[in-house]
Amino acid sequence: MKILIVKLSSIGDVVHTLPALAAIRRALPDAEISWVVEKGAAEVLRHNRFLSHLIEIDTKALRREKRIGEIMSAARQQLRGLRTLTFDVTLDFQGLLKSSTIAKLAKSKKIYGFSKQNLREPASRFLLTDKIKVEQKSHIIVKNLKLAEQALNIFVPANNFEFPIFTDEKHKSEAEKIIAQTGANFAILNPAGGWVTKLWHAEKFGALADRLWEENGLTSVITTAPSEINLAEKVLQNSKSGKILLVQLTLKGFYELAKKTKIYIGGDTAPTHLAVAANAPIVGIFGPTEWWRNGSPNKDDICVERADISCRIDCHRRVCDNWICMNIEVETVLQAAQKRLELSSND
Repeated sequence: MKILIVKLSSIGDVVHTLPALAAIRRALPDAEISWVVEKGAAEVLRHNRFLSHLIEIDTKALRREKRIGEIMSAARQQLRGLRTLTFDVTLDFQGLLKSSTIAKLAKSKKIYGFSKQNLREPASRFLLTDKIKVEQKSHIIVKNLKLAEQALNIFVPANNFEFPIFTDEKHKSEAEKIIAQTGANFAILNPAGGWVTKLWHAEKFGALADRLWEENGLTSVITTAPSEINLAEKVLQNSKSGKILLVQLTLKGFYELAKKTKIYIGGDTAPTHLAVAANAPIVGIFGPTEWWRNGSPNKDDICVERADISCRIDCHRRVCDNWICMNIEVETVLQAAQKRLELSSND
């Protein structure tokens, strides 16, 4: 069987689809599995031994073109690798018009996606041949597994999720160099996030790092992308202990580091989802998005969120005039961290 997965971005969404890839490969070991993904989210999938083909595209580049002729020419060029392949089944895990359009352009007998109530852009369903109903209020990993299960008629694991991320010695060396500076007793703090409304205050991360050092002897590794270095520096400026190390890693280098951390603390962002994949002990700080949908499926992991405000329900605002959901005290996050560390020590 030849199967195409369409999950273009973001990095966190790609990570959330990895258990579906693992379930497909385990159930259909002889299947030819391809994945089409945005170049910006492709690093996690490169050199993945569960995939037969990885097709990288750049839809942002298409949007930069001004004339329809140029757009069509660029689209044909990017999808050339896709058009040379044929598929029995395409699975659109994205639920957007652009993902369903790419699925439609692929030479596929069947195109499966989510039913209307689970689509971010409901109009995309008209490009599907089959729609799969899944429970609306369930974790996105579970939704993706259900789509794969029903489309391909395969068995999927109920709660033991597998995240196939393949690294090499270069990525392990990245992590080892950091651990050589911090020692084994370290925490990872990530102050960044794709939306400003997802950010817990960087100043509070600095104070939290001090408390983790004072009470647990943990050095805090502050991980950010190059474009987020200002957040990391603000964390450092607001720490009195100085037991902080600012680092910038590749995604897979971060994944290897997360495997060794005593605890990871961050918001709803790609590094958090990679840390979940690495089976790190997690404390998530969530505001406009939902832990039950995007957070860790590990029952021991903890979410810190404002349950006392009504405006968080179905929020998903990227900007907000009444941004109070991330007004969370350092002590509250510290208590969650202490509880999660205790659970880890009891394992």
